[in-house]
Amino acid sequence: MPPQRRFARDHGIAASTAARVYAELTRRGLVVGEVGRGTFVRAAAPAVDPSGGEPARARVDLELNFPSLPGQSELLARGLADAIRPAAFDAASAPVPVEGTAEARRAAAGLLGDIDPEDVLFAGNGRQAIAAAIAALVPTGGQLGVEALTYPVVRRIAANRGVTLVPLDLDEEGIRPDVLERAGVDAVYVQPALQNPLGSTMSQERKTAFAEVVRDRGVPVIEDRVNAFLCDEVRLADHIPENTIIVDSLSKRIAPGLTLGFVAVPRGRWDDVARALRCGGWAANGFALDAATRWIVDGTLDRLVAGKRADAVRRQELVRCRLDGFAIRSDARAYHCWWELPAAWRADTFVAAAARSGIAVSPAASFTVGEGHAPSAVRLALAAPPEPVLTDALDVLARLARGGPDDTVPS
Repeated sequence: MPPQRRFARDHGIAASTAARVYAELTRRGLVVGEVGRGTFVRAAAPAVDPSGGEPARARVDLELNFPSLPGQSELLARGLADAIRPAAFDAASAPVPVEGTAEARRAAAGLLGDIDPEDVLFAGNGRQAIAAAIAALVPTGGQLGVEALTYPVVRRIAANRGVTLVPLDLDEEGIRPDVLERAGVDAVYVQPALQNPLGSTMSQERKTAFAEVVRDRGVPVIEDRVNAFLCDEVRLADHIPENTIIVDSLSKRIAPGLTLGFVAVPRGRWDDVARALRCGGWAANGFALDAATRWIVDGTLDRLVAGKRADAVRRQELVRCRLDGFAIRSDARAYHCWWELPAAWRADTFVAAAARSGIAVSPAASFTVGEGHAPSAVRLALAAPPEPVLTDALDVLARLARGGPDDTVPS
């Protein structure tokens, strides 16, 4: 597509009208913009938005992370042997309030680390935990500061609630404190450890600087720690406990279909978050709460976490070897990586070429906040395929990237 100013001049319309035309084309998924390159007609129909949370239709799913270890199902089943006895099953089938049970709160507080059990609330999953935190902190029409490249579900939640997302510029460690200081937002959503999609992690110095701005401005923070189980990083909340709501879940530790959401809330915000969970219908069900509590208490979860940490490291090593020479950004502990594509490629055309090879990957536009152009990059989710399948898929993607779009067009 021509630059917007030239489009306006050629058609005799105002520049602001041209900007609205391009925004509408983008909204309808007909064009895609990339930083430093311009706006392009899509190479193929838009991929299913990964924020929908459904597995890709491609043979190899590198869009969504569903880590599962060999023998995981057997391990989980053993942990539930007592739960299916009639008396225990009756108790687990009963409805539970958003604060769960005393045993569940103690187990969750131990899992989240140095949390007062009375500060813990439960949701059906991590997305509901995030939605409740946003609903409690940001009014309709309000502004939520987020990483300029962020978890796509937050975009959906904000749109549904009439909340405007304000993209905050990033560097190698995440949100820059000077940018946050100027933002003027109602709250901030941040992933300080193994950020999705970039894999960045805040240093202690960055957390301290971030916390100073938050404290000075009185801005509440939603700290998403869903990926943090893969590392031992100190929480941002430890620097600003009075300002921070922690959200977490079991979706990655266990599985998306066997999950539970956690919200650790400062006492001054507890009632607001509890109300949001109740109004949204986001309370956990009794059986999930009981099962998760058993897996935490009996050590099943610890064994799964240890196995998945080792699994993520092995998969990152495959990336390092198979995509050697490419611009890969990640963390050796994460289940995802960010790939800045070679100059010949746009993200849209690369995603389409990968799909023709039976591989689903996520374009940068899925994570980009605001109306600006997305980077020419893709995110690879590494957890779902078996390692041999992942190895072959990475080899295919490397061959694609070393060629060009014209090499992949079917004859």
